[in-house]
Amino acid sequence: MRLILAIFLPFMVFFTIGRPFAGIICLILQITLVGWLPAAIWAVYSLSQYKTDQKIDQIMKEKK
Repeated sequence: MRLILAIFLPFMVFFTIGRPFAGIICLILQITLVGWLPAAIWAVYSLSQYKTDQKIDQIMKEKK
């Protein structure tokens, strides 16, 4: 679901993963039609990093 959101409304992804400042910057970038593609790419990349960070945190908790 977040991946679809990252493509159509990139700025919203940052709010769902707890990065509101990046969301505001992404919204400013997204307002321009040329900036939509970089905003979507940035949102998808940040979403993948967020998922990776969650997996690492889960592994670290299991080791304790």
